[in-house]
Amino acid sequence: MKTTISVIKADVGSIAGHGLAHPAILKKCEEILAKAKEEELLIDYYVTNCGDDTELIMTHKQGEENEEIHEMAWNAFLEGTAIARELKLYGAGQDLLSDTFSGNIKGMGPGVAEMEFKERPSDPVVVFCCDKTEPGAFNLPIYKMFADPFSTAGLVIDPSMHNGFEFEVYDVMEHKKVKLSCPDEMYDLLALLGTISRYVIKRVRRRDDKEIAASISTERLNLMAGQYVGKDDPVAIVRSQSGFPAAGEIVEPFAFPHLVGGWMRGSHNGPLMPVGQKNAYPVRFDGPPRVIALGFQIADGKLVGPADMFDDPAFDRSRALASEVAEYMRRHGPFEPHRLPADEMEYTTLPGVMEKLSGRFEDI
Repeated sequence: MKTTISVIKADVGSIAGHGLAHPAILKKCEEILAKAKEEELLIDYYVTNCGDDTELIMTHKQGEENEEIHEMAWNAFLEGTAIARELKLYGAGQDLLSDTFSGNIKGMGPGVAEMEFKERPSDPVVVFCCDKTEPGAFNLPIYKMFADPFSTAGLVIDPSMHNGFEFEVYDVMEHKKVKLSCPDEMYDLLALLGTISRYVIKRVRRRDDKEIAASISTERLNLMAGQYVGKDDPVAIVRSQSGFPAAGEIVEPFAFPHLVGGWMRGSHNGPLMPVGQKNAYPVRFDGPPRVIALGFQIADGKLVGPADMFDDPAFDRSRALASEVAEYMRRHGPFEPHRLPADEMEYTTLPGVMEKLSGRFEDI
């Protein structure tokens, strides 16, 4: 039997603006998942948050895109929304774009990353959760994990990884996908991944046997809703060791706090700061964007852990650099490159301002 890991997240309400998921929401979700485990729908679960997003990390035997699993997660978010409204939390239910469940949570607002695999004798998995950014934030680190030998030494010295990995890339604008393999098609892959607002990595597989290595949520809230309702705040699942990058190779790319889209009002570029769970609370200008890494061992479907992998003094310099970059970017105020380019601002509140000015423009 194969084990399935499903990570489903949503922002259904937070304290003090877009800040921190309320403990009452997390508790309600835990109650619902505990009942699902008791009824043997789930094997195990872990409920957490990164900033204002509630994340449900679940293991089961139902496979990917299972209706029961998705409906259970949807109901947990609905009940969390009810609590958020009772407490008058900010953004209550903001990521839920429908009133009724339609069989699959994809396209309904919440972000979803799932993978199914046959467990190895030891199966380490790292779950990444972001706040105040978009799915393309994972393009650079996932690429470096599975295609950059300067980041992942195993690509050079481990025979089980030497033939490289296959990347499944989504075009979120045209709703198309393409598969590219590295190292052969590295330049073609980079031609796409550099456009982080349009092309995003959905899955990575080992070339030798097509074994799943990584899965990333690719939902773009503004494209689904047609307007800005909140940032996507993606999640990712990455398998580690024994034919995959080592745990240290998986977190290494985040030592560089690269620039990502999101931050304040989903309208600004800023550095992605790797933090321990206790610091996953973006405050300054609603940021800068954050990412946490939770390490688990999968044992007959049970989640052993987590290890808070960015709660490590070795990342202190990365956090200091992120703060310095944040300070530099903030000094630009409303100017690019701090503010997102015009095409990305179409789904924010800026068009309302532009519409007010439209009648005042004259031909030159």
